[in-house]
Amino acid sequence: MSEASAGFFPSGGALVVDGVSLEDLAARHGTPLFVYSEGAIRASWDRYERAFSGVDHRICYAVKANGNGAILRLFAGLGAGADIVSGGELRAAVRAGFPPARIVFAGVGKSDGEIALGLEHGIGEWNAESAREIERLSEAAAARGVVARVQLRVNPDIDARSHPYISTGLREAKFGVDIALAADILRRGRRLPGVEVSGLQCHIGSQMTDLEPIRTAARDLASLSRRLLDEGFPLRTLDIGGGLGVDYEGQGGPDPAALAARVLPEIAGLPLTLVVEPGRSLVAGAGVLLTRVIDVKENAQKRFVIVDAGMTELLRPALYQAHHRIEPVRPRGRERAVVDVVGPVCETGDFLARGREMEQPLPGDLLAVRDAGAYGFAMASNYNMRPRPAEVLVAEGASRLIRRRETFEDLVDTET
Repeated sequence: MSEASAGFFPSGGALVVDGVSLEDLAARHGTPLFVYSEGAIRASWDRYERAFSGVDHRICYAVKANGNGAILRLFAGLGAGADIVSGGELRAAVRAGFPPARIVFAGVGKSDGEIALGLEHGIGEWNAESAREIERLSEAAAARGVVARVQLRVNPDIDARSHPYISTGLREAKFGVDIALAADILRRGRRLPGVEVSGLQCHIGSQMTDLEPIRTAARDLASLSRRLLDEGFPLRTLDIGGGLGVDYEGQGGPDPAALAARVLPEIAGLPLTLVVEPGRSLVAGAGVLLTRVIDVKENAQKRFVIVDAGMTELLRPALYQAHHRIEPVRPRGRERAVVDVVGPVCETGDFLARGREMEQPLPGDLLAVRDAGAYGFAMASNYNMRPRPAEVLVAEGASRLIRRRETFEDLVDTET
């Protein structure tokens, strides 16, 4: 099977992934269950590589989107860098085989221990969030006799036009420094021991389907980079972050080629490596969450389809009011109805879909929640003492378990 045709498609009256039956996977591993297509991930990666092939670039996978070790090893083998935001993600990236020089450490609240860990591994760049963070990096690096390469994260006050919880480039957000103050901060920072000012970084938000804000941010970053280069700063990188959105409605959306078409003209002529930090757009469409219908109930106003997955497995609908397509793995041709698909967690906000028209599910039916490869398991919890689900990766017609289902014993193992 070619990577272009990899993913989730109907076959023989039921949804399959890369030729493997989702019904069989659910029977073998139980539900809820995350299933990923390696071919679809590779195809997404190839689209990024082709889009930016005309410039010196580095694509750093945003580990927060899906940090399963098998998926991290896949990206490391493809030559990706890693965008990390915690000490745990740093350890996972190194364990998966990412060269430390290709790791970028972001995050607004790096602890002293995380800074020490990153310096110990010799990571490639630090996305510093403030003047004080540059000073902390200087103190820690100078004490160890090493040099930390610093990209300053700037906040250009640009509206990403996505959900307010994931819009990070506005002035009221906690991220980065006012772009108007950046040059002065870096002039002071370049005099500090143990740090090298190596570039600028900006990430204005996630799930962006309107690419004009990214183009504007790239233009502002490029303009400031040119000023700093003229002042003699030894810049190496221009990092535009990630944020390319996914069309969760399934109608098609922006792709890496469209992103490159907006960004590359703005940075033309700069002698810098372009760093891009995608996460969602690499893995979201490569995954589904399989869930089994437990019961169907009605009240005077609504019909509820109660399934065995909920906000503990996929938080995005409850947290962001996010839309995910939900479809029967094996359609039965039943009458369609408007339903709420809800989970078993004791919260009214525990839902996967509200007011959704779909083929009327019945108890025992297997449903597929689409585009669940990003921010699914990564945001899962044990609320209500629910063990987190298993994960399966399918490649070239074969499946393998890449995370076993948690047990009750796992939940209490750390108690004393």
